Amino acid sequence: MLIQVLLADDHTMFRQGLRALLEREGVRVIAEAGDGREAVQLARQTAPDVAILDLTMPELNGIEAAREIAASCPRTRTLLCTMHAGEAYILEALRSGVHGYLLKSQAASQLMQAIRDVHRGAVYMSPGISRAVVESYRTHGDATRDPLSQRERQVLQLVAEGRTTKDVATLLGITTKTVESHRSRIMNKLGLHQTASLVRYAIRRGIVQP
Repeated sequence: MLIQVLLADDHTMFRQGLRALLEREGVRVIAEAGDGREAVQLARQTAPDVAILDLTMPELNGIEAAREIAASCPRTRTLLCTMHAGEAYILEALRSGVHGYLLKSQAASQLMQAIRDVHRGAVYMSPGISRAVVESYRTHGDATRDPLSQRERQVLQLVAEGRTTKDVATLLGITTKTVESHRSRIMNKLGLHQTASLVRYAIRRGIVQP
């Protein structure tokens, strides 16, 4: 039986190339998304075996998309495919419960290995990722847990991307007053008082890229 895959990446050319590669290897691509929010919607509609997600997508990054897919599509395994090997990104991905983390610099054979591994229930970590980072998380993972709720992280990403309060409200389907309330709670929880500080925090946590 063919492995059915959802592809999510905001770079159309990369996504098309990845699709061609996977189809040559006998993998069936059943849906494509250009951002994290669309990826979640398509995952709910198609229930793929594996969702391959870019990490730094607009509106909803790959980590938050993976969290939402896990909640609504428990049989779908998630694989992050990214150029980012920084500790902040890796730790945040591990916290989110993703099943695989693959660096885009790896060969196509590694991609297929990653897909097969996560599909059969294993956890895949790219050979380029420091094992020390993974072991540190296993030992001290709870010590650096993000104090923000899932909705607060979504608001933070959009604010860090430069979206207005009205834009955030429209994208999340909430009122501007609710957005302002979330933003106030975020600042209080983090002890921050300026938008620039929120952006720096989002970068450190791997929520947005520099």
